[in-house]
Amino acid sequence: MTTVALIGTLDTKGAEYRWLAERLAELDVRAVTIDVGPLSDAAADVTAAQVAEAAGSSVVSLRASGDRGAALITMGEGAATVLADLYRRGAVDAVLAVGGSGGSSVAARAMQALPVGAPKLLVSTMASGDVAPYVGESDVTLMYSVVDIAGINSLSEQVLGNAVAAVAGMARAAQARRSAPEGRHRPMVALTMFGLTTPACDEAREELTALGYEPVVFHATGSGGRAMERLAADGFLAGVLDLTTTELADDLVGGVLSAGPDRLTAAGAAGVPQVVSVGALDMVNFGPEASVPERFDGRRFLVHNATVTLMRTTAEEMAELGRRLTTKLRAGHGPRALMLPLRGVSGIDTAGGPFEDAEADAALFDAIRHGMADSELPLIEADQHINDPGFGRAAARLLHDLIATH
Repeated sequence: MTTVALIGTLDTKGAEYRWLAERLAELDVRAVTIDVGPLSDAAADVTAAQVAEAAGSSVVSLRASGDRGAALITMGEGAATVLADLYRRGAVDAVLAVGGSGGSSVAARAMQALPVGAPKLLVSTMASGDVAPYVGESDVTLMYSVVDIAGINSLSEQVLGNAVAAVAGMARAAQARRSAPEGRHRPMVALTMFGLTTPACDEAREELTALGYEPVVFHATGSGGRAMERLAADGFLAGVLDLTTTELADDLVGGVLSAGPDRLTAAGAAGVPQVVSVGALDMVNFGPEASVPERFDGRRFLVHNATVTLMRTTAEEMAELGRRLTTKLRAGHGPRALMLPLRGVSGIDTAGGPFEDAEADAALFDAIRHGMADSELPLIEADQHINDPGFGRAAARLLHDLIATH
């Protein structure tokens, strides 16, 4: 029977979750309730005590601490463990949660433990604001509750009714996919792209398709890089063509598109074949021009559009990026190679372009050469701009060779 996990604080939202379970039953969908209320003693398929135990704790200690915030974090960890196990065993096909800020944070942590493609629907009072913490790198579907999750009324009945219908449909589709005979799938390869490295990535994507792969492109905007790293860690990828490592610059300098300190680590940790380049390391990203921090006054900027302002990285920053990149690459294992486009690393780092800076680029390249000097990893230096015809194709073919010999 199609089954949906319902995650919530059943001590405070018990009536709402009973209503959800009843509506699912009307659609011939079974509900499995997971109680994440640290103060709850409600009856559930997975009780609050069991959730706390799954996190290596107990409801007794959580209650004794008097720290609700810490307790919710623990319950989120426990719920993630419980939900992932249920999904892995085929006991649930989808997950639905409703709540305010606290309940949403716990449910979102659990949802993010499921693989991409597993249906996850969160109805939240927080869904019209900054939703990054609830989505993370996963494919969580968010629905704004409009009214607070506080009883069933004529408005919430419509919103939550839509959520039930949606998750029931997603659950049935997911169940059908999981039970269908496995078809023949092309190996999946990730590419990282930015607007200013698009020609190289498009060429690489076309070449990878011709070589029999399924290219999946990630926009290097922080969340895109994190999503790619997660897929590499979760075993989805046959290879990674990391042409656009610009997120490293935002992490170093303080731009708005950082993917965090773990960028460029997952493929190496998992031994996934990878070819890495230095696409768009010439820039740090900010929002509208007025949002750029004052500490960067006097730097070279380019207003890319009304919402994006780019800042040129200095020679010192480029040298540090070269050191960080080679350190991360060398720390991994599996087939790896590094390609340098010696005539420019982005669409505006060109001869006569707004971010042309031969000294800064040389600092990057020299730091990479030094970092790779005693390494057996291939370092390919191309007398080309990254977007010149042939560079993306060569990178794709190099990745293919690494995969073939892996």
